Amino acid sequence: MYEVDEKDEVLELKGVPWPNGGAPEPIVLASEYDILLAYELLERPEEWDDADSEKEAVAIVKFDFCDAHMFGPPNDEAFSGHPLYERGLQYYSLAEIRHSSWIRKLERMNSVHPNHDKTRFFEGLKHYIFAFHDSTFECIAKGFEIEVYEGSVKNMIPRMAENIR
Repeated sequence: MYEVDEKDEVLELKGVPWPNGGAPEPIVLASEYDILLAYELLERPEEWDDADSEKEAVAIVKFDFCDAHMFGPPNDEAFSGHPLYERGLQYYSLAEIRHSSWIRKLERMNSVHPNHDKTRFFEGLKHYIFAFHDSTFECIAKGFEIEVYEGSVKNMIPRMAENIR
């Protein structure tokens, strides 16, 4: 994990489908080039026909140019131990961290590279956090795209695998 300083700022992600608070059952599929996150949604989209309400709504998030990710603790019961909790990060939240300590740490680590470009880190990368019931997902990426499907999270694995290079 990383340590935060006075610069880290927590902002709620707007327009992102909210995960089921009880059991979103997140799954991460990653390669060296791509990372996808799937989770069960709190609500089905309004435009869907509710005739077949047995099917869940699942979001698949594909992160663009993901440089790093973490998936695991803390869960909701230990979330106050997260380094950004004191900055306003809440359990069951979706956030972007501006002026991220993690990005700054990655930039310092990469600075030994002979072709290091500081602007690559500070003009293009964002720190995202998806705080679920039993786990937390964090990544550093340029952005993301979200698609919503009917089914179960587990059944999304083949669809996710199609998007891995």
